[in-house]
Amino acid sequence: MTDLLFYLLSSFTLLFGALVVVNPFSRNPVTSAMFLALAIISTAGLYVLLHAFFLAAVQILIYAGAIIVLFLFVIMLLDLREEEQKRFRLLGLTGGVLGSLAIATAIIATITVAEPGAGKTPEIEGTTRQLGNQLFADYVLPFEIMGLLLLVAMMGVILLSKKQLR
Repeated sequence: MTDLLFYLLSSFTLLFGALVVVNPFSRNPVTSAMFLALAIISTAGLYVLLHAFFLAAVQILIYAGAIIVLFLFVIMLLDLREEEQKRFRLLGLTGGVLGSLAIATAIIATITVAEPGAGKTPEIEGTTRQLGNQLFADYVLPFEIMGLLLLVAMMGVILLSKKQLR
C-alpha cells in the first residue's frame, strides 16, 4: 500500500509542479499558484510516508499556508493581467539558455561525482532539535540560498509587472 501511495503522491507532485510552469488551462498566475499549493500538499504526503510528520506539518503550514498566500498577495497587489505574447529579446534568451546549461552541467557533474551511501546515514525518526541543528549547522548555505532565491523570484515578479516605458 505504501508503494502505491508513494507512486501516486510522487506523480501528483510532478504533475502539479509541471502545471505550475506550463499551465495549459489559463494564463492567469493565480492558477499557477494554486497548482503550486497542490504540489506542496503532495510533497507533504510524501513526508508522511517517510514518517516525518513534523516536516509534513511544516510543509503545509508554512509553504502551503504562508508562502502561497504571500505569492497570491503579490500577484493580486501587482494586478497582473493577461498580456499579449511578448517578443523574446536575444540577450535575455541567450542568458536564459546559458544559465540553464550551467545549472544542468552542475547537476550532471554532481551526480557523476556523488557516491550514494558514502556519507552519514540519516536517522529514521529524528527530533525537532536534531532537525534544527542540522539545518542551521550543516545545511546553512542551502538554507540561505533558498531565501535568496525567494527574494529574487519576488523581485522578478515586480520587474515583470512594471509598465513598459514607451
